[in-house]
Amino acid sequence: MITVNGRGVADEPRPGQCLRTFLREHAQFDVKKGCDAGDCGACTVLVDEQPVHSCITPAYRASGKTVTTAAALNHPIQNQFQEAMGFQCGYCTPGMVVTGSALTPSQCADLPRALKGNLCRCTGYRSIRDAFAGKVAESPRPPAAAQIVTGTEPYTLDTSVPGLLHVAIVASPHAHARITEIDTVQAEAMPGVVAVLTYKDSPATRYSTARHHFYTDDPEDTVVFDRVVRHIGQRVAAVVADSVGAAQRACAAIRVEYHILDAVFDPEEACAANAPQLHADIAARNTVAELHGETGDVAAALAEAHAVVRGTWHTARVQHVHMETHASIGWLDDAGRLVIRTSSQVPFLTRDELARIFGRTRESVRVFTERVGGGFGAKQEMFTEDVVALAVLKTGRPVQYEFTRTDEFYRSACRHPMRVTVTAAADENGTLTALSAEVLSDAGAYGNHSPGVMFHGCSESIAQYRCANKRVDARAVYTNNPPSGAFRGYGLGQLMFGIECALDDVARKLRINPFEFRRRNVVRPGDSFVDAVVHDDDLMFGSYGFTECLDLAEQALRRKDIPELPQYMRVGEGMAAAMIATIPPRGHIADASVSVEEDGTVTVRVGTVEFGNGTTTVHAQLAARVFGITPDAVRIAQSDTDVVEHDTGAFGSAGIVVAGKAVYQAARHAADQLCKAARELTAASDVRIEGGAVVCDGHAMPLGEVAARYGRIEASARHDGTPRSVAFNVHAFRVAVDTRTGIVTILQSVHAADAGTVLNEEQCRAQIEGGVAQALGSALWEEIPVQEGRPLVDTLRNYHIPQFADVPETEIYFADTHDEFGPLGAKSMSESPYNPVAPALANAIRDAIGVRVRELPMNAVRVWRALQEQAPHE
Repeated sequence: MITVNGRGVADEPRPGQCLRTFLREHAQFDVKKGCDAGDCGACTVLVDEQPVHSCITPAYRASGKTVTTAAALNHPIQNQFQEAMGFQCGYCTPGMVVTGSALTPSQCADLPRALKGNLCRCTGYRSIRDAFAGKVAESPRPPAAAQIVTGTEPYTLDTSVPGLLHVAIVASPHAHARITEIDTVQAEAMPGVVAVLTYKDSPATRYSTARHHFYTDDPEDTVVFDRVVRHIGQRVAAVVADSVGAAQRACAAIRVEYHILDAVFDPEEACAANAPQLHADIAARNTVAELHGETGDVAAALAEAHAVVRGTWHTARVQHVHMETHASIGWLDDAGRLVIRTSSQVPFLTRDELARIFGRTRESVRVFTERVGGGFGAKQEMFTEDVVALAVLKTGRPVQYEFTRTDEFYRSACRHPMRVTVTAAADENGTLTALSAEVLSDAGAYGNHSPGVMFHGCSESIAQYRCANKRVDARAVYTNNPPSGAFRGYGLGQLMFGIECALDDVARKLRINPFEFRRRNVVRPGDSFVDAVVHDDDLMFGSYGFTECLDLAEQALRRKDIPELPQYMRVGEGMAAAMIATIPPRGHIADASVSVEEDGTVTVRVGTVEFGNGTTTVHAQLAARVFGITPDAVRIAQSDTDVVEHDTGAFGSAGIVVAGKAVYQAARHAADQLCKAARELTAASDVRIEGGAVVCDGHAMPLGEVAARYGRIEASARHDGTPRSVAFNVHAFRVAVDTRTGIVTILQSVHAADAGTVLNEEQCRAQIEGGVAQALGSALWEEIPVQEGRPLVDTLRNYHIPQFADVPETEIYFADTHDEFGPLGAKSMSESPYNPVAPALANAIRDAIGVRVRELPMNAVRVWRALQEQAPHE
């Protein structure tokens, strides 16, 4: 018998079963799955008061022992995590607090070592450090804080569903092939198997896994199961069985014969006329999308320039590593509706596309999420929902499909690898006279977000500078590599890596301080936004904090002294700037409603998903502000297609500036109705809402009393995502480079953000810190090498995301701005902090060693090779 949280469990574990799955089968959903390889710590529990990773602990070893999970921990560290707001998505938090509960004082003094087995992708670790130090954040806490630290806040698969079936996938071993025969007879006869799905069962409707307001924005190049496979790991068949094990065994019994097709892995080779064509019916020369445009005369400007720089920069294939993998559960409800509970940033767009694919009405499909364990753009896709929907409709039973961590490397999307060639020129006064970018983007086997990433990447990165002569030539192409998709920054980080490095080299040639060079050339209110063309749309200056961000970052660098270091350590400084539109273009809509119930409860209904972006907290704050109550008195119903009419989704940092504005407007409308009702009830002339009551000629009536006497009050609002403003970020580093090894040590990290009115400082700060940490991973360590289409890493132990010990403390400064278009003057600040980090670090390394590293990640090997192979140049 195993004692779990004081309760004896008599069931015997199955042979080979790990403790994690045993606990979850007994409804201990606070034990999370992040890797199933002992790499991330999300599954940590105490066994006889000792922390273990339950995913690699055989369940039989817990026999006769006591297991304690986060739900029954009852330790002060859980309250400290609440008070410090030491989480964002919160998926890693139960394992983190369990580990923390067992640390000795001496271990707490060395948290980087003590927490090396616990990964967090969201926070950047500063708030976790604050939690261990007992610090208390002064901002309003997330409504789910108490549930997160005990692991009782439900995520996608944290539920028991009677009769649940499970999906396992047969994956293609080939990068490009046509299925000639598939034999499922033996698999179908195996115990526990309910159905086997292949291309013969797939709907004919083509679609994109990417989700946007207009589904036609992305290439329709995908079906649920295709007879042609275009990358290693692509799904070939699905077995639906009564357990994951039974499904996996049946997958091994399926015989598939392939006709191997020629494959292409290099995006430049994919452009050739004689290259293998992946989607010949929709893409000539494998071109997913292209952009060509020029303003002014770049060639003439280059001929007359005083300083010219031209170079090519390469960015890597990067995984999102959200701690909760992609997963969905589906079933048919009593009315026959298809219901999908999923880990998605876009439930409404997923609902609409599933209805289109399977020939159903929108009303006959419901999609909702619980709290989502991170996304970073990867869950603006549809990777599990389509398979689950097909399986549910074929079997009539509930079905679950969960990605493994290895699936994320093979079958999910990654950040687009890009080759960016930049030419920049300036006159002798440091005025930018020419700026051009040539871009080649590897879409992988399917187009997903490739058009949008390319267009967006080539937009604000170039438009943020005044320059009379600009040119863009960009192309996204299919290859037989794993698909690329949406990733934090949505293309801007790749372009800015090249552009900001090139501009730094121009400033160096002119011997102009890089901050000053930006001041002379950044776009200012009154200017048009110009990239390949002049934009005359809804993008405007709702506020402007660009130059203040430059000042804040530079002043912070100057305040800190350089420590004494050995002679082999060379010190350098670098900076980079970034601009981003606060709302995605081409449609972003959010509906919201706010009601005052007869018991006085204020309820907000909104479609936006909470996945660590902090929108739920801010939505509660916005409604609370209107009614004069505390945020914890506001109930939030969200991310469910049954709750409101529409929400385009939690991407493009739109959760506050679009959905939040809709919430605030709906609250204002509800407050007006409440005051009108009070006037009718009391005949008062002076009616206002104050301190959580309706004050009528000086007499305070509780909100619930008005609603009880008049009837439930409800109001709705919609924000259509226009006009859009711009936000600015500047990052600066001081680094020391070990010339013996190429190891880069960050001595100082500074980030200045133009966030408008900061509604929740702790959350906003944590968003910036998390973005910086994730960007440091892309800049220094993270890369998925691919050999003939096969990823060479597929576990977290071989893919280095930043750990506690890797992330320096970043000084954060906010520009003093108030945006005309955001709710209460706020701007978005989820994606943008990521974008300037890699070029700022590259510029600091260049300043330190005199050599330009042009490829990400700038790991120790690449920096060392640059030192050995390249001569310093000015």
